[in-house]
Amino acid sequence: MSDPLALPAPAACRLPPARAYTERKPLKASRLDQAAAKVVGLVRVGLADWSARRYARIARRAASQDDEMAALSDEALRLRIRALTATLRARKGFRDADIADAFALIREMSGRVKGQRHYGVQMMGAAALLDGRIAQMATGEGKTLTATLAAGTAALAGLPVHIVTVNDYLAERDAEEMRPLFAALGLSVGVVKEKQELPERAQAYGCNITYCTNKDLAFDYLRDRIALGQRASDVRLKLENLHAPESRLAQLRLRGLHFAIVDEADSVLIDEARTPLIISAPAGSQFGPEVLSRAMEIAGQVSTPEDYLIDAAEHRITLTETGRARIADLAASDDPGQDSVWRGRVTREGLVRQALSALHLFHRDEHYILRDGKVVIVDANTGRVMPDRSWSDGLHQMVEHKEGCALSGARSTLARMTYQRFFRRYARLSGMTGTTRGVAAEFWTVYRLPVVRIPTHRPVQRRHLPDEVLPDEAAQWRRVIERIAELHARGCPVLVGTRSVAASARASAHLTAAGLPHTVLSAAQDGQEAAIVAEAGQRGRITVATNMAGRGTDIKLGPGVAERGGLHVLMVERQDARRIDDQLAGRSGRQGEPGCFQAILSLEDPLMEGSFIGRGLARRIMALLGPQKGQAFGRRLLRHAQRRTERLHGHMRADLLHSDQMQDRILAFAGHSE
Repeated sequence: MSDPLALPAPAACRLPPARAYTERKPLKASRLDQAAAKVVGLVRVGLADWSARRYARIARRAASQDDEMAALSDEALRLRIRALTATLRARKGFRDADIADAFALIREMSGRVKGQRHYGVQMMGAAALLDGRIAQMATGEGKTLTATLAAGTAALAGLPVHIVTVNDYLAERDAEEMRPLFAALGLSVGVVKEKQELPERAQAYGCNITYCTNKDLAFDYLRDRIALGQRASDVRLKLENLHAPESRLAQLRLRGLHFAIVDEADSVLIDEARTPLIISAPAGSQFGPEVLSRAMEIAGQVSTPEDYLIDAAEHRITLTETGRARIADLAASDDPGQDSVWRGRVTREGLVRQALSALHLFHRDEHYILRDGKVVIVDANTGRVMPDRSWSDGLHQMVEHKEGCALSGARSTLARMTYQRFFRRYARLSGMTGTTRGVAAEFWTVYRLPVVRIPTHRPVQRRHLPDEVLPDEAAQWRRVIERIAELHARGCPVLVGTRSVAASARASAHLTAAGLPHTVLSAAQDGQEAAIVAEAGQRGRITVATNMAGRGTDIKLGPGVAERGGLHVLMVERQDARRIDDQLAGRSGRQGEPGCFQAILSLEDPLMEGSFIGRGLARRIMALLGPQKGQAFGRRLLRHAQRRTERLHGHMRADLLHSDQMQDRILAFAGHSE
């Protein structure tokens, strides 16, 4: 007789007969609706305190079962897990009592298999995830372990779970680290990585729990949409599976969008939501080196502001009427017959505009690096390289020509998707992040995700020293070097936070000139990230890092470092959003350890470009106000520049969302579905 409590054979590693993608009801796009949604979002943030108390009750109920769980043998514990699985699969939704029981069992199994038992605050965070919320947990509170509670409970209930991280290294590391725990629960774990073939990806997505990056996940969804076509239906796919020699199901990777846990949710759902994801194919033709060279020549002969305007904040070049006429004259003067490329106004202006963008808006070691003779884009949000990405509309080829690289082929768009549109299609969505400063309302407006703040396991001991603002970069670096030398002499580890590869290189040059030994971690050294970060907390270590060091990796203190004040983080440039500054600060003082954070800035900070007040005037005002009031003025000025950038990026995301919704309406009117 079969065991009625036995778990069914996992559906892992095989695809169901048919899959369909659905999307949550689209949000209204009018300004009034968005404003109302923001108000509702803020109210829900206030109500999150009530939810936090509920999650605390669940955590206490789970913790109260510690003695009972500890008394169970390994076999008895497995039987309890099987019984709970049957209960969870028989119910619709998650009851608080069932969640507490699941957490108690998973917590006990984790203690036996991994030697790690979840803290109460981690159980609170996991309860928020199961409730479809953003769990705001401070850096170092163990979000990786927190996710195992929510993912394990959901997978036991029969939901396929996607745990979304920001890079391949973290996805693979977390999967391998947590695989023994999930295996003990009877759950399979898959990892989606770069350069995997379709069968291997489909197998990974077929597991109970899949670790993947946001880019891999969204692009695989787009590839599935291309394979399905516009008129795919469940009935047609089932008939194909029964009768067709080769059904489209065999070409698919995912098996639906059921439950996603997004780590570093503010980075994935907010910062990266400004750029649409595009799948392209080689185009039939491209502009050759001669055309690109001529475009660069013309770009060098026009001048700003008479012929074009540079909007650095919006990363855009705008041609004036005078500039359009001058470009036409320059293009015509080269050849009386004129190549057909230069006859069309739209084409020639587009080429020159892209040439101007390549010259003035896209800079090496900031927006891209050169690797093996190729232009490799750097992700502005994570500081990591994206070797599989390219700029569209010929811009990538223009940058390659500028750098003297071999030209890659032109591409044409096959499919397009934004993160806003993609993640709203999950039946159940949740996330974790260290800070939601300034974006809590947007989480609700766009994704219908309320935020709940989870308390820290231990009191925070990190000290925030007052920001220092210097009049120019030379004075700034004299002060930075002085401060680092002082800390290094005391044996304190120092993390210097920068915005770009180029800024890291400048910092390294200053430290070298001062005779201070250091290590650089940036997009150019992404392969050694784990080793470099592992050493960053050792006594006397100096590490220069882009904002990649603030995401997903812990800096552990070496022997004797805590007695010297812990890790000291020095920020030398403001990030695009204050919450990214907060993430950098959170690299120190984790789990109640001592630490220190300080910003030493200058009025030549990149965020000051396009400020309402010029740098020269700002320096004079600071000098007139004196040391104390001048510092306060400088701090306010840089904060204002940062808030301006935050608003600009918010408008960009709103415009992209509005464009997506318009596209949905057009498709619906045409009788198609995405």
